[in-house]
Amino acid sequence: MKWSLERKWIASGFGLCLLLMSTASLISYQNATQLIASSDQVKYTHEVMKNVIDIFATLTDAEAGRRGYILYGEQLELNRYYQAMQSLDAKVKKLQQQIADDSYQQQQLTKLKFLIAQRVELSKQSINLKKVGKSSFAIQAPLVNQSNQNRGQIRETLTKMQAREEQLLQISVRHSQDNIRNRMLIEFLGTFLSFAILLGVYALLYQQLLKRQQAETIQKTLAQEKELTELKLRFFSMVSHEFRTPLSIILGSAQLLAQSNQQWTEEKKLKNLHRIQSSARLINQLLTDILTLTRAEAGKLEFHPELMDLEAFCINLIEDIQFYNQQQHTIKFISQGNCTHAKLDETLLYSILTNLLSNAMKYSPPEGNIFLILSCEPHAIFFKVKDNGIGIPLEFKEHLFEPFHRANNVGKIVGSGLGLAVVKKCLEIHNGEIYVDSNAQGGTSFTVKFPQEETVIVKSKLNSHH
Repeated sequence: MKWSLERKWIASGFGLCLLLMSTASLISYQNATQLIASSDQVKYTHEVMKNVIDIFATLTDAEAGRRGYILYGEQLELNRYYQAMQSLDAKVKKLQQQIADDSYQQQQLTKLKFLIAQRVELSKQSINLKKVGKSSFAIQAPLVNQSNQNRGQIRETLTKMQAREEQLLQISVRHSQDNIRNRMLIEFLGTFLSFAILLGVYALLYQQLLKRQQAETIQKTLAQEKELTELKLRFFSMVSHEFRTPLSIILGSAQLLAQSNQQWTEEKKLKNLHRIQSSARLINQLLTDILTLTRAEAGKLEFHPELMDLEAFCINLIEDIQFYNQQQHTIKFISQGNCTHAKLDETLLYSILTNLLSNAMKYSPPEGNIFLILSCEPHAIFFKVKDNGIGIPLEFKEHLFEPFHRANNVGKIVGSGLGLAVVKKCLEIHNGEIYVDSNAQGGTSFTVKFPQEETVIVKSKLNSHH
């Protein structure tokens, strides 16, 4: 399947966004892992520092117990010394485990263990001298000096170890801060780049959409111009064809009348005059239809509804049509109900019914009957024109009210294709509707509906009774 350019842009844009988001997520995960590791390192460093402080505190507690025993000779102080020294061994072993990966701290721990062993030996000598009664200052002085020196060395070693852990703690904190900053920067860059890519894709799609709309507009304009050109060609072809026949009849009849002599009977003269009148009336009707359509399209078709006698109007209309109709069609008028008056535009109604009746006569056999039926409902007036003509094919009904369109079953029957278009325009001004019932086997009925206020119809009924 071939992808369009827009689909390629969308797929590429979302692919890049997915890649950026995946990369940012991976880096964020790595930073989060490093943060956890740094947090564990900080916790571990604090534990080492706490253990170092505990060792120093334990040594201090042991020294206090030893001094208390030397000065006061109390066994409790001696027990205090022994307990402190026992707990010191456990803390030194724990410290050795904690700093197993740090060579510097291992060196300092080795030195610390040596100094602790030395201190233990000095304390043992001091305690033994006390036990044998040799606790005078002069005897204990050398041991005290060595013990003070040893304690200073131990303090210095522990201080170095603590400084080392503080340095490691600062490094861990700095790494954590760097990871947090990097993570924020990466997430910001990832979001910004994703937004920029999506915005770029949207801009490209919008630009492509505008181009497509412009192309469609141009194509639509060209199609409209082509349709208009075809419409003009059909119009001029129709006008030339429709005007040529009646004009030829008029010219021919006029020539015959001009060349006639006294031997012509009145019947022949009236026949030619009748032909001239019918042809002139046909041209007049055609011009009227064209003018009506033109005014309707321009929105200048006048609309002047007045209360009118419908039955009298229909009877006069039928007389006019049959007088000018050369074929011998019978138009039967049927009035159903008592709605003899309604408020309509007489000129537009004349144009509507004239076109419907003319079509009925045109497409019906000479011996066929045509019906004009007037009926009413409380809020509407109906006119139905029914014939037994050739009918309208189903596939043509969607183009029925378009100008210059004629069904493919009309054969050689002359027509302009304007009549039903005029009917539709006149009905639109009345806010009316038209319904068609027809089949290709023969017979068509057009029903037009004019909405009316019920008060107008009731008033017309009352007026018709007086």
